[in-house]
Amino acid sequence: MADLFIKNMVCARCILVVENELTKLGLHPVKVELGHAGLEEEILDGGMRALVSARLHELGFDLLDDSKTKMIEAVKGVVIQKIHHSENLDLKVNWSEIISGELHHDYGYLSKLFSSVEGITLEQYIIRQKVEKAKELLFYDELNLSEIAYRLGYSSVQHLSSQFKRVTGQTPSEFKTLRNEGTSRKPIDSLI
Repeated sequence: MADLFIKNMVCARCILVVENELTKLGLHPVKVELGHAGLEEEILDGGMRALVSARLHELGFDLLDDSKTKMIEAVKGVVIQKIHHSENLDLKVNWSEIISGELHHDYGYLSKLFSSVEGITLEQYIIRQKVEKAKELLFYDELNLSEIAYRLGYSSVQHLSSQFKRVTGQTPSEFKTLRNEGTSRKPIDSLI
């Protein structure tokens, strides 16, 4: 089975797009998930690998070769999955346990690697992802700020509000008021 590690896969739609593209190329995806595609084929020759890389790049994805880059994408995948695709975060979510448990590596190593490659700390990345999810929830106006804070694992509305303002320069209330005046959300794969 050939394993492909793919950058910028951040949602269920990305999984479908990658799976469809691999199938169009005559490959047989066995399992496609955020950041990874397992193929029935044992290996890809250089020409096919280059073709897959080019086609994925056209769709906004990048095929990864470097083991450190693969590890960073795996870390991002765990964070994105937990924040954007889980119903609620636990107030006492222990990111170091979650990330090291999922990836079977020491959290200290993963954190240092992440900072050295991405230029921000893993904690800052997690906060940016949580703020972006808060922006999404505010934009759709289905939950009040207390419900959003609870859903994202914040101990209080004030804690959410202070992180939100630090990242965006606006309070959640200002963002909500201005959302119809062009305040933009960012794609979650570009939050570095």
